[in-house]
Amino acid sequence: MLFPLVAALFLGQVTSAQCQSVRNGTATAPSGTAPSGTAPSGTAPSGTGSVPGTNGGTVETRTLEEIYQAALKEGGTITVWHGGDEKDQAKDLKDAFEAKFKGLTLNLTVDLSKYHDGRIDDQLAADNVYVDSVILQSLHDYPRWAAQGALLNYAPLGFDQIYPEFKDPGAAYYGLELFSWMNIWNNQKLQGSNFSTFQEFADPKYKDKLVLTWPNDDDAVMFAFELVVKKLGKGWLDSLLANNPRWVRGSATPLTLLMTPDTPVAASFTTTGGLVPINGTAFTFPTDADFVSWPQTGAILKKAPHPEGAKLLHSWMLTPEFQQTIGWSVRKDVPAPAGFPDIMNMPNTNASAFGAWMKDRSEVERLRFWYEDLLGTAQGASPLTDDL
Repeated sequence: MLFPLVAALFLGQVTSAQCQSVRNGTATAPSGTAPSGTAPSGTAPSGTGSVPGTNGGTVETRTLEEIYQAALKEGGTITVWHGGDEKDQAKDLKDAFEAKFKGLTLNLTVDLSKYHDGRIDDQLAADNVYVDSVILQSLHDYPRWAAQGALLNYAPLGFDQIYPEFKDPGAAYYGLELFSWMNIWNNQKLQGSNFSTFQEFADPKYKDKLVLTWPNDDDAVMFAFELVVKKLGKGWLDSLLANNPRWVRGSATPLTLLMTPDTPVAASFTTTGGLVPINGTAFTFPTDADFVSWPQTGAILKKAPHPEGAKLLHSWMLTPEFQQTIGWSVRKDVPAPAGFPDIMNMPNTNASAFGAWMKDRSEVERLRFWYEDLLGTAQGASPLTDDL
């Protein structure tokens, strides 16, 4: 089943509210030639400047319209791989881009970032790159690809306004969207409940009422568990497990299930509904430990067959107009959603911490096996094919 709030995850509107209060809601180019619009290898395209500290990197100075015209001359299709766990999760992104730029098509594939990155490695190893843009959660891959010379050093329009913590100084990669988990529950099934703390999930009254994503199947979910256990202790985890949560694959699945009337599960902290309350749900951000937020990061492959199209996509996604539709922004000059501070001043989260943690692969893998030993291997079909 399609995740019921695709728009909230990728293009959702925000609502006025207080930071820590509970939100309640009701339903509502040919080989050997440079593509048109680019310059031959080693020179910057017309309308761009250089990126300091890079080899041939460029800063975009053309307008969106000028980049659009260059993209049209490449053939009209841009291949994008986006991290996610429902096939249509980025449909709104595709639809909005194609409506804005007539004659262009986003050949957009959503899959788990941890699978996308291996397939990108295969393309690089075979010297057969056919993807133009990659937008992934696996933040540790980007420095490695940049060091291999696999990424285009290109600063799109708006690059200067991205928080420094979310971008490579040489413009090989940069945040395009800002995602986070939240504490969310069905306030029809759990009337009077308030999950303003992680400790609430450990209350025995919620036995058989929780739905959580396997932490050993999703690094951003595992980081959420790590943050809470570090703050509240192993005893919290033991109490949580005593409540017999339903374990699922995919971060969209918990929201789908807790919103479904005929399921007993009603609360989760491993999903998001965007900053809009929906379909009888309520949400808040925890006060007793940090929650996970991160910049979903993008890059253009250096040998991308449609670089101008990818440049257009990234420059458009960084416009204030687009950024204001996705909740918190990766840009420091875009106002925060009404009722919230900007992400860098949001209590109980550090949006740059996930990327730093992801770089320590030995620690990440140690934790993965620790949770696997505790919970078992992640069970179930891929969330892209499980019809949930």
